This record gives sequence, C-alpha cells and structure tokens, in this order.
Amino acid sequence: MNRTQQRFGIILPIILISYFMILLDNSIVFTSTVKIAADLNLSAQALSWVTNAYALTFGGLLMLGGRAGDIFGRRKIFLIGLVIFSIGSLLVGLSTSAGMIISMRALQGIGSAILAPTTLALLMDTYQDNMRTRAIVYYGATGGLGASFGLVIGGLISSYTTWRLGFLLNVPIGIVMLLLTLKFVPISQRSTGKLDWLGSLLSVIGIIALVYGINGAKNPVLTIIIAIIVLAAFVWQEHRSNHPIMPLKLFADRERSSAYVARFFFLGAMISYFFLTPQAMQNVYHFTPLMAALGFLPETVPQFIFATLVSRLNNRFTNNQILIAGQLITLVGLLMAALVGVRAGYVTAIAGSASGVVNMVHQIGSSVGLSIITLMTAGIASPVVSYNTAVMIMTGLMLISTLAAMNIARKSSND
Repeated sequence: MNRTQQRFGIILPIILISYFMILLDNSIVFTSTVKIAADLNLSAQALSWVTNAYALTFGGLLMLGGRAGDIFGRRKIFLIGLVIFSIGSLLVGLSTSAGMIISMRALQGIGSAILAPTTLALLMDTYQDNMRTRAIVYYGATGGLGASFGLVIGGLISSYTTWRLGFLLNVPIGIVMLLLTLKFVPISQRSTGKLDWLGSLLSVIGIIALVYGINGAKNPVLTIIIAIIVLAAFVWQEHRSNHPIMPLKLFADRERSSAYVARFFFLGAMISYFFLTPQAMQNVYHFTPLMAALGFLPETVPQFIFATLVSRLNNRFTNNQILIAGQLITLVGLLMAALVGVRAGYVTAIAGSASGVVNMVHQIGSSVGLSIITLMTAGIASPVVSYNTAVMIMTGLMLISTLAAMNIARKSSND
C-alpha cells in the first residue's frame, strides 16, 4: 500500500464504491432493457418507466437527501440510504411484473437520492486541502467508470446469465458497505434547521403526474391539469417556507436560469439516447446485449477521459468556453446520427455520434425528454423508423440546450 492510500484510509473506498454502485445500476438498465421487456412482457411505455420511476424519485428527493444529512448527521443518513437502495435492488431483481419493477426502481431512486449527496458530503467532511482535491478527482473518475463499465457489465450479465443478477449483486455489496461504514466512518455532527417535507412531497407528486400525463395516463389532460395544480402549490410552498427545498431566488438570475434550461434539455436528449440506442443495436443490428454495450463504449470512454481533464482545461479556457464546446460537439454528433439514419450501419450511425464534455445530471429533464420521445414514437412499428424519429427529436432538444448555453455565455460577456 503506497503512502497516498494510507493517508486516504478506508473511508474514500467506502464512498467511491457506494457511488459506483449507484451509477452501475443505471448503466446496466440501458443494456438490459430488451431482456427486461421480453422477460416481463413490458410495452415501450412501461419500459420507459423502469428508467423514469428511478429518475423522478432520485431527482425529486435529491435536495431533501442532502439536507437530511446536514440535519441528522451524514453517517446515519448514509446508512439509511444504503439500506433503502439495497432493499430496492433486491426487489427489482425479484420482480415479476411491470408494476413491481417500476415501483421498486422508484424505491431505488429514493435510496440514491439519499446516498448521492451524502457520499460527496462525507468526502468533503473527511478530507481537506490537496487531499480533498485529489479525492474529488477520484470521485469524478468513478462517475465515468460507472457509465463505461456499467454498460459492459450489464451486457455480460444479460448475454450470459440474467438481467436480475445485475441488481441482486448490489445486496452483498450493500451489506459489506454497511458494515464498513459502521466500523470506520465516524458519527457526523448535526446542524440546526428543518426539512421542507411538504415542498419535497409536492415536487415529487407534481413531476410524476406531469410525466405520467405525457407518457402513460389514460386521461392525460386531467392528469396534466392535476400536475400543474400540484406544481403551483409547490411554488407557493417554496415562496412561504422559511426553509425551502428549492429557494425561488435561484431563478432570479438569468445566467443560472439559462443553465437550468440547458441541463433540462441536454438530459432530455442524452438519457433518451442512452436508453434507446442499445435497444436499436439489438433490434436492428441483432447485437447481443454484450455487443451493444461494447458498441456503446465510444460514447462513454470520451466522457471518462474528459471528466479527468476538466480541471486542466479550466486552466486554459473559461467555463463558458468549455460548456459551449461540449454542447456543440454533442449537437453535431446527434445531428450526424439523425441525418444518416440507423440503417447506415453501426460505424456511421452510432460510433460517429461524438460524446459531449459537459457532465449534466438533471433527472427530471431526462424523464420528461424520454417520455415525450416514447409518446411520439409509440405508434411506429418499425424499429428503424422509430429510432430515426427519436434521434431527430433528441437533436431538437439538444439544439434548445445549446441555445440556452449560449445565452449563459452572452450574459457573462455583457457583465
């Protein structure tokens, strides 16, 4: 063991493995969707909810999870997150119906919403100065590894065993992390404050109703109206609360608001691309899940490489320059894929789509974007036409995201 490892101790591996476990499941889902759909007899809409249920509870409760760690102590909340995520993983792996897998993916999302911010908070609490900087670099690299290796692991599992194993493996890993946390992670100090339970509940219900109205509701107009009413109540709650989960003053700044719009539409396009492209490779090219995962690596490897280089790029370029470059690269890649079509073959249609540099994780945008695309392609029987249409919609979403990013740069240059 070298000196750096001795100084970092066991807490950093606990943090990184727990974070990696969260990311791994998302990537496994992308390469396992065809097998999951066949095994549980899921429609395209139901299959999209395997991703949406997770993303919506994760995104909707993320801020609450972070705040809970501050108030009740990071270690306690981290342990609760591990237990919820592990139980959710077990039940996803044992699912026998659409309703069960969707609801258990939502439970996983709750666990992730607690774990994700708490892992980073534990890292910040444990390490200082240069050690903290290096730990953050490892944390970012873990994100890239989770995306890349998750696809390959998911492909291997789905091709040679069963997709269920990818989720069941989280159980023993979660138990080990639980025991190590109890033994090595010290009890954290608590801060004063209150949790905005009502605001969190209204936000989750409102967003789920909105996405359900777009993709799946028998009475979509009524569902969307209910969603708007609930979201309006959420805005009112945040306006009157002394401890809002989402302070409305955040939206007063045009630069920040433009960044939110860019994040929303970026993930609307890119999560849809991650969700649909492995399916297209299996349905159109007749790839196995493993071949689809390996075929998708040209997308994830550049993300991992550039994630480790962002700090160096910041020494030469401004954040806005890096942001615009990433948006434009991704837009060009999607536009190429839309123009050539999936029938052009793997090398031209899939590997030619360049990955963006920008790392954005707006879960709600991903769910809304995926739901809109699923709705607009639901009646198309041909997997070729369906995928080509989806990529065109993704390109439109990415164009909106790029324009929003350019607005950030224009605002900064005017200041």
